[in-house]
Amino acid sequence: MTEKKLADGRVLRNFAIGQLGWAILSGVVSNWLLFFYMPSEETIAAGMPLFITQGIVFAGMTIIGLITAFCRLVDGFIDPFIASKSDSLNHPLGRRIPFMRWFAVPFGIMTVVVFTLPGMGSEVFNDVALFVCLVTFYVSLSLYCTPFNALIPELGRTQELRVNLSTYISVTYFIGTAVAYLVPTIAGLFQASLSIDGAYRVTIAILAAIAIACMLLPAFTIDENTYAQTEPSTTPMGKSVIKTFQNKEFQVFEVSDILYWVAITMFQTGMPFYVTSLMGLDSSMNFVLFAGMTVISLAFYAPVNILAKRLGKKKLVSFAFFFFCAAFAVTSICGLFGIPALAWGGLVAVLAAIPMAILGILPQAVLADIAESDAVETGENREGMFYAARTFSMTLGQSLAMILFSSIAAVGSGGMGYRATALVATAFCLMGGMVFMRYREKRVLGVIGAAKE
Repeated sequence: MTEKKLADGRVLRNFAIGQLGWAILSGVVSNWLLFFYMPSEETIAAGMPLFITQGIVFAGMTIIGLITAFCRLVDGFIDPFIASKSDSLNHPLGRRIPFMRWFAVPFGIMTVVVFTLPGMGSEVFNDVALFVCLVTFYVSLSLYCTPFNALIPELGRTQELRVNLSTYISVTYFIGTAVAYLVPTIAGLFQASLSIDGAYRVTIAILAAIAIACMLLPAFTIDENTYAQTEPSTTPMGKSVIKTFQNKEFQVFEVSDILYWVAITMFQTGMPFYVTSLMGLDSSMNFVLFAGMTVISLAFYAPVNILAKRLGKKKLVSFAFFFFCAAFAVTSICGLFGIPALAWGGLVAVLAAIPMAILGILPQAVLADIAESDAVETGENREGMFYAARTFSMTLGQSLAMILFSSIAAVGSGGMGYRATALVATAFCLMGGMVFMRYREKRVLGVIGAAKE
């Protein structure tokens, strides 16, 4: 097997810009889908139309909760198929770059369509259109992101490169998510001449164009053959999935990751509602608070990078899970006790910033360790399948979160449903931290170290 070059800073930065692009698109749908299609009373009063069926429709669930959950589950089962096709692709450009070139544009276009087509007809038409559009959106997301993520262990082939790359993509992920929170702020610039829903659609189209350009940058500037092993895998999809889930350390990671995604998705989905309904602030403050959270979080990136190399990743990730519980718990009582709204917003931002820094960087590096140790032990490079499985955990977690949030938020009045969602997020985060404590980091790193020696 030919020895490949180690990626330099330029390659890592270009790769991270791809993350910026897809984080914008993912953030737009994750943060604003419910806000757009299941608006709060305050948003309806501001002029937002109702496009789809509202309220509880089945077993305590809303139509948008059912649609998003089912679409994400469909996407989760497609991910292993995409990963298998990427792992086994025999193409002059490599196994990952062709997918990134082919599907960046469809991914961006579908983000815009999700907020456009389901508002063009009757309520029933819009329900069906939203379902079809969301399925297509999540499939296009996987077609770009699964091969993209599979490059992480290939470009980060040393522990130092791995942590550095995870830091870079975490920075661009948070910047992308922060940009996604700008949607109501930018939309406000167009509302003098457009309806509120029209302003949102124009804003999303602008952000999608920027995101597409970002996603295409690594696809056309990184030579995969120079830095990554591009020999196609010959393991059939079914066997590859089974072998991946037989890895005991991955089993621990996967369960904790599902619980994490339930918690963080409920928190992120709830932010627009926590800010407007519980804190009583304007919707434009979503960006201000998230930007502040991101700036504080970025200040901890360098310490996290250094501490991860000295203390190991497990200790920091476990700490972050439990610290996040405090942020979620405080969110559940924000707006009470006569404390000013901005004080509540600042407190939540500060508390969430530290675990965001840790969990934004290290889980990707932990998974890269697991994938590399598995390759050493089995002799097969199945990075795509490991990252597809992580995408499945994200998908499953987000699907459950959307069902839980849309159902719990509809219960009670005066914001009680929103407070309950924050408490449920706290419980899931606590369980995730307890599960991750069982991860055997020393064993994984020992396998990698022995192979290199």
